[in-house]
Order: sequence, then structure tokens, then C-alpha cells
Amino acid sequence: MTEPAPSHTLPMPFDAAFFDDPYAVYARLRPAAPVHHVSTPDGAAIWLVLRETDVRAGLTDPRLSVDKAHSRSGYKGFTLPPALDANLLNIGPADHLRLRRLVSKAFTPRRIEDLRGRVQVAADHLADGLAARGGTADLVEHYANPLPLIVIGDLLGVPEDSRRPFSAWAGSMFDPSHPGQVAESVGHIHRFLLDLVATRRAAPGKDLLSAMITARDEGDRLSEDELVSLAFLILLAGSENTQHLITNGLLTLLGHPRQFEEVRADPALLPAAAEEILRHAHPNQWAIRRFPTEDLDIGGVRVPAGDTVMLGIASANRDPGRYPGPDAFDIHREDKQHLSLGQGMHYCLGAPLARMETEIALGTLMRRFPRIGLATAPQELRWRASFRSHALKALPVAVGPARP
Repeated sequence: MTEPAPSHTLPMPFDAAFFDDPYAVYARLRPAAPVHHVSTPDGAAIWLVLRETDVRAGLTDPRLSVDKAHSRSGYKGFTLPPALDANLLNIGPADHLRLRRLVSKAFTPRRIEDLRGRVQVAADHLADGLAARGGTADLVEHYANPLPLIVIGDLLGVPEDSRRPFSAWAGSMFDPSHPGQVAESVGHIHRFLLDLVATRRAAPGKDLLSAMITARDEGDRLSEDELVSLAFLILLAGSENTQHLITNGLLTLLGHPRQFEEVRADPALLPAAAEEILRHAHPNQWAIRRFPTEDLDIGGVRVPAGDTVMLGIASANRDPGRYPGPDAFDIHREDKQHLSLGQGMHYCLGAPLARMETEIALGTLMRRFPRIGLATAPQELRWRASFRSHALKALPVAVGPARP
């Protein structure tokens, strides 16, 4: 088989226009070919899978492994230390299922529903802060960022004064405009989690991390690296992803004022609105990279074993072959089987929590600030320079008169 061309000869679709509107790029690429061999901003060669049927199939294909040992190019990603790398996104099926079972009881729908009151209290407290500021405020800094940090921080037992620094370090990991900060941020997160584990080991509480430490120390059911890596993934996914989902969700609703008013008038529509936001505006553009364990045909395109494959969940969610009028935001859309939370073994462990936080966060804003609106023109909004996550740097809003 002929080897693919060197990465520097490949097209690179990830530019400033992509960062502003990745969906327009997907709409151009999907009809041209089901799979594209392209270069990332750092020069790595990857295969983009863009059509819904291929993405959905790829998410459950055991021949597409998340284990980096199958990479023929020595893929390293963020080059995480072993204590952060042994997480659910990087390991084989047997270890994945073992670790998932250890933490899955903390994320059952019933357990998450028990958190609803605490999440609502946190959202109301942050809304009070927005009201006290008056005028305009950055929704990212003063609401969407701190809310999931409060929730996942409480769940995992992270001290309040440590949550903001963690969020800043996590944000730097996904901002390639400052490449030197990535390794520095990873180092900060590594040391922070090692210290946190040591603190909880010395003085355990009723939080999830303490329970995980017990499983490590008494049952010997996970290694020290697996323990720290699990804490890393839960904190990262539980804060970073939800923060941007809330922000993108509000921006989407503000851009569709009739549906905004419909949901505000009937809060029973919030679950449907949150589900359509997940399909239409989820920040994650791709599933975790995968490596074929053998040569594969994907959408009729031959992909060599060991190459890096990116399954385009955001593209799949806007594929007209699956969703009628896919670029339209419609809270009454009947087909709710999107791929934003994954599929199969890697379905998002925190899906019930993400849904509940999004519903509460947006519902609280609509109830407390019925006249909330953008404080800048939409074209003035700035998006992260990341091909992995479509996320705003800030969302200036005019909160308007507040209700108690």
C-alpha cells in the first residue's frame, strides 16, 4: 500500500475562518469526500471522518482503538505525564471497564438528581452576583465558568480556593495561541492533583476522590497513576466542557429570541432545549482520537493501521443526511439521537450531570434576567483558536432588570 504523503503537503483546513465557524467548513468538506487526510496546525497528519453514519459506526468499532500504543507515528497529544495519561480516554477496553465501574455509581441519574438542589443554590448565588454587578458582565467569567467548578469541585472534594487556578490551567491546555503555556499548565495540574490526593489520603472525606483513594489503597483495584488520571479527567471534563456548553447554549438561545421566549414561558421545555443545544452547539468538535488496529475502509476510503483518526461529532450532528435542516436550531426537533456525548463504551460518564447543569444554568438566567441580551455585536465575539473545541473566550451580556 502506498504511504500517505508527508503532513506538510496536506491541506490544512483549520484557520481563523474555521475557529469562527467550523460548521461552514464541515458543510464544504462533507459533500467532497466522506474522509479527508489533512494536517493539523502543528503539522500532524490526521484523517477527518465527517459523515454521521461513519462517525456513529466509528465510535463503536473495536478496530478503532483509543490506546496510543497502536499509533504508528508515536502520537503523544498533550504529552501528559503517566499520572495524568492513564485515564478512560487513553486505555484499552478491559482497563476502561474496570475503571469506569469504580466511578460510575457517582454519576447515575438518581445520584445526579440528588445534586439538583445544590446546583440550583450555586446558580442562584452566581445570578445574585450578576445582578449586583448591574449593566454588563462577562457570562464566562462570572457564571458559566464558576458554576461547573463549584459542582464538580464539591463532588470531588477540591478546596474552593484551588478551583479557579485549575480552570485557568485547563483552559491554557486548549489554547494553542500560547504553545509554551501548554506544558507549563500540564505541570501545574500534575502537581495540584498529586497534592490533592495526598491531602485527601491524610484526611479523607465523603467526596468521590476519597472513595477512589479507598478503592486504590484497600482494594488495590487501581494504580496510583490511574487514581490521579481519573481525578484529572473528571475535573477536566466536568468543568471545561460544561462551562462552554452553558455559554454556547445561551448564545444560541439569544440568537433565536422566539424560542428563548417559548422556553422562558414554559420551563418544561428546558430538557428539549438542552438536548438541541447539545446537538447544535456542543463545544467539542471531535471524539478522542483513535488509531486503527488494522487497515480500515471508512466511507469507502482506505485508512492505514496506526494512523490518527478524528471522528467529527460536530460535523455528524449537522449532517443533512441524518438531520433535516441541520443548521437550524429547533427545540422541537424529533430526532434527538445526536453524538455529542459519545456512543458505546466511551459514552460520557457525566452525561446526566452535564444535562442537569445546563438546564439549571440556562433556566436560572431566563427566569432571573428575562431581558438578558448580548452586550456586543455577534461578529465581535472572539472564539478560541482551537480546532478541538468551539468555545468563546468571553460572552459580554447586558443582564437587564433582575428578578428575585
